[in-house]
Amino acid sequence: MNAVREASLAISSSHWFIYFVPEAAEEAAKFGVSDRGPAYFAFRSAPMGAVPWQVTLATFYNFSPRAVRSMTGVWDAASPEEWQAARFVTADRALRRVGVGLTADQIAEARSLIDPVVAGADYAGRPLAAANASVALPEDPLVALWQQATVLREWRGDAHLAVLAHHGLGPCDCVVLQSAAGRFPAKLAQSTRQWNDEEWAAATERLVARGWLAPDNTMTEAGTAAREQIETETDEHCAALWAPAGEAGARRLASLLTPINEAFAAAGTFEFLS
Repeated sequence: MNAVREASLAISSSHWFIYFVPEAAEEAAKFGVSDRGPAYFAFRSAPMGAVPWQVTLATFYNFSPRAVRSMTGVWDAASPEEWQAARFVTADRALRRVGVGLTADQIAEARSLIDPVVAGADYAGRPLAAANASVALPEDPLVALWQQATVLREWRGDAHLAVLAHHGLGPCDCVVLQSAAGRFPAKLAQSTRQWNDEEWAAATERLVARGWLAPDNTMTEAGTAAREQIETETDEHCAALWAPAGEAGARRLASLLTPINEAFAAAGTFEFLS
């Protein structure tokens, strides 16, 4: 695995607990928002400000319009700044609960590697990454490290969406392909992204027509190759991003971030995905 892919996977893995921990629902409930969907969109959109749901739809890509429309009213419940502050509280509470075993020296080393990458990044065409980079870092060192990882997670995500669009892989199509590849349980993908049966079937038919899925909805060799090509092209977009850290720095950062995901996995955070 190349260093860019290794670092990107570690960053994504260190970030994603925020979408599954109970603390997120508890903090959202303080604003009177009890539905997980609108809370998710508010938390993740908050760095962009009080954008309409259509902007969130454009930047999140793989959700259906009906899913994202559910966030209507979240900025009335609380301001984007309040949602962002609550997101940091969520991260802090969750990280403390699972006991992430990073020492002060390890956090400082990770920051010495990740901060130059965030500072030197080109944010043109990277709206979610740019928005997150504009957020003032919290005082807690571990939560601040998590936010820096969030910036880079969204940077790769922004780049990935450009590659998906270039390959003509639409919002529902890419979710179906991920599910067929075993990366996202189909039932969970369809329910959280809220693509209805007709839309899911139409996307499946398009992928079969491209030769990426077999008639039984399993991945073909061509589909597997196409998916890897998309990931490779995303890596290529990210190569310059990691120049300040270099290959050795990227790999070292990956190893420093690994205990975050390990702690949440050990706490059973992701068991429902298996």
